[in-house]
Amino acid sequence: MDIVVRGKNIEVPPRLRKLAREKVRKISRFTHDAGRVEVDFSELRNRRVSDNQVCDVIVHLKRNFVKAHAAASEPAAALDLVLDKVEHQVARIKEKRVSRTTHAPRRNRDASSGANALSAPDSGIDADDDDDAGIVNRIVKTKRLTMKPMGPEEAALQMDLLGHDFFLFTNSENGQAAVLYRRRDGNLGLIETTG
Repeated sequence: MDIVVRGKNIEVPPRLRKLAREKVRKISRFTHDAGRVEVDFSELRNRRVSDNQVCDVIVHLKRNFVKAHAAASEPAAALDLVLDKVEHQVARIKEKRVSRTTHAPRRNRDASSGANALSAPDSGIDADDDDDAGIVNRIVKTKRLTMKPMGPEEAALQMDLLGHDFFLFTNSENGQAAVLYRRRDGNLGLIETTG
């Protein structure tokens, strides 16, 4: 496994570089096909943000890659947080690969016997597209809500009351759907639709 440790606009001390290499090697417990791992340390230059030490990790696997981002008050703490995320994602990929290989013989047997086969000669759907795409996201929960028109200030208040990082609402100023979201620097952003 090739491990690259870099600093973006900061100098990475040798002690932190060594610690990062040691901790990143533990990823090999979850996967055997990690070819290259990139660890980037940076610092947010905003006095209002207490977690200003940022660590980004990209793991290049055989068929896809895993990327994670974390921030903390110390670079080593940010490294620990981001590696927890990476290990979780790599373990999920491994579980999906294992579940595909254990169910693959049964799926092939059903297809060859004609059981559960589609009646259309060519449906245009390839059953093995999941293998090439890596992780497939699916909708596991749906929420329905009634939106009353409100201004961005009221939407910000509602978002804070709910404790969410984003809030979907109908803007009373123009009648269009809008999303209010919390930025990494702590400020709010507004996405408005047009048309």
